Amino acid sequence: MQQKILITAALPYANGPLHFGHIAGAYLPADCYARFKRLQGNDVLYICGSDEYGVAITLSADMAGRTPKEHVDIFHEVNKNFFTKLQISFDHYSRTTWPGHVAVVQEFFLDLHKNGYIEEKLCHQLYSEQDKRFLADRYVQGTCPKCGYDKARGDECPSCGASYEATDLLHPKSKISGSSLILKDTVHWFLRFDRFKEKLSEWIQTKHWKANVEHFAKAYIDDLKPRAITRDSDWGVPVPLKEAEGKVLYVWFDAPIGYISATKEWAEKRASKDAWKDYWLDPKTKLVQFIGKDNIPFHAVFFPAMVMGQSQPYKLVDDLPANEFYNLEGKQFSKSEGWYIDLESFFSEYTADQIRYTIAANAPETQDAEFTWKDFQSRCNAELLGKFGNLVNRVLVFAQQQCAGKVPPQQDLQEVDHAFVQKIHTLAALISEAYDHYHLRKASQLVMELAQAGNMYFDSKKPWTAAKDPKTQPDMQNTIGCCLECIKVLALTSAPIIPSTSEKVWKMLGFTSSLSSQKWDRALTHSLVEGTLLPAPEILFRKIEDLQIQAEMAKLQKMSVKEEKQHVIAPLKDSINIDDVRKMDLRVATILSVERVAKSKKLLKLSVDVGFEKRTIVAGIGEHLSSIESLVGKKILVVANLLPATLMGVESQGMVLAAKGAKGFELPLFVESAPGDQVS
Repeated sequence: MQQKILITAALPYANGPLHFGHIAGAYLPADCYARFKRLQGNDVLYICGSDEYGVAITLSADMAGRTPKEHVDIFHEVNKNFFTKLQISFDHYSRTTWPGHVAVVQEFFLDLHKNGYIEEKLCHQLYSEQDKRFLADRYVQGTCPKCGYDKARGDECPSCGASYEATDLLHPKSKISGSSLILKDTVHWFLRFDRFKEKLSEWIQTKHWKANVEHFAKAYIDDLKPRAITRDSDWGVPVPLKEAEGKVLYVWFDAPIGYISATKEWAEKRASKDAWKDYWLDPKTKLVQFIGKDNIPFHAVFFPAMVMGQSQPYKLVDDLPANEFYNLEGKQFSKSEGWYIDLESFFSEYTADQIRYTIAANAPETQDAEFTWKDFQSRCNAELLGKFGNLVNRVLVFAQQQCAGKVPPQQDLQEVDHAFVQKIHTLAALISEAYDHYHLRKASQLVMELAQAGNMYFDSKKPWTAAKDPKTQPDMQNTIGCCLECIKVLALTSAPIIPSTSEKVWKMLGFTSSLSSQKWDRALTHSLVEGTLLPAPEILFRKIEDLQIQAEMAKLQKMSVKEEKQHVIAPLKDSINIDDVRKMDLRVATILSVERVAKSKKLLKLSVDVGFEKRTIVAGIGEHLSSIESLVGKKILVVANLLPATLMGVESQGMVLAAKGAKGFELPLFVESAPGDQVS
């Protein structure tokens, strides 16, 4: 039965070029799912677009000497072209600066306002009389109120690491003009998220999402507070109230509404203006939103609350697959630090299918993963070339030589042949299940298991020997027929991940219609037609040589503008005896929720389950963590019998144990152990 499926991927911010880390987080998983669901015959709509408002863009545009519109125009095209090179199959790629977006966002605001979920508040903010505008944190510089550093940023001191409000800075100045700033009253509008607690709590109980998403969302709902949704700026969606002149809606408010406005634009381009309603206003639609873990609160809590406050019955998200981070050779991708892959150079040497497969095979589904050049080489050579490409080439070349380049007849299959055909369809069913549950890594592994099964069957049957004797030629034909069936299923099941290669393989089997137009079940059950002409095979993948990888690694090291800090080993502490060690009660604990301690860059407030009770622990491990949400659901090691201590006004009932390195803290993690288990 056909299902209506609306798929969205997080709108990329048009403030710089994307990289493979972004692709691994949301866009490739969403694309593979969309391609798979289309093959199943479903009504699929895959929507995305550029997120183009916000203070960060105005600041970057100022620094680049451009207008904000000129700035986003550049990166909208850069990122759109990147998606095209990677064959991301959006049904529509929009942008939040298209004219129709404003009306949709303003309708959202007005519904929330009319329904009693928005209130205005008087605030004190920094104002530049010379620039004649209020300045956001990013535009402010001054003296740190903690250490006296005179070039502290608007929200954080790079010298001592202190966190604070911009209004706490001493001698604040504008980063634009250098002029002194004053405190001035201004009015802003706040969304009363606290009024959605009960609805959100009941709704989230019906979800069966990944543990990290579910735990984080539930903890976030418990602590919901009113949140400002307006800014003083001229770059953004204007607040649709007479008394709000000069105010725009905060970018985090307008961006997720971009999914709806993008669908409206898609409908308009199809000359069917109301077609968007078939997806967003139909409760039977399955809405799946693919995001990176840093977007969890906006998609699991904020946007659902905004939808609940509407007068129109918009669809709430059904599934929220959120991936972890995907790094480069042990570090985060960073253009500013020279730690990135030059995409123009990459695509001149390698194919989209090679990187799509490499990312899928090591997708950051449950923990952070990374791209390494050595792993890329290994995946391409040992798997794509050595298993997949090898099977296709050897079977099709053999068929050209021994079967007159045609699909051979099959009769009187032996038990080994029946067992192989059964294995093909068993693996196909498992691959289908993996795609259905957003398990790209598993799907990739099973595709390669299928290719390897074909190679092993081919080797064990030795068709080259059977071809020599007229009496055994029928068995040879059975072998090649079964191998061609395997290749057909291999093309089908790999299509969501490596679409170009699978399409080539499909055509090499003699099909004239495209693979993307097929239906999954029919393609699996309909055998190849005896006598079909098989076109001459072509090489699918070429070997990546060691010298290429060495050159890539040298290029990466050369581009890096920051040298690694020399590893310093701390001196050994005074000796203790075994009795001192035995006094410590070490326990496994599960992190239930995490938040930063106000005014501190390092301290995190953790709620943990230690088996016999829940506790609050303050841990100084947050300095280099870009996303604290990744900690939720992790099982860590704590000292459970430490006397309580108050840190920054929060009572800490234990201590988290972690390794401290140059890049920050690394937690020892447990998998099988349960909360409360002792560690000795």
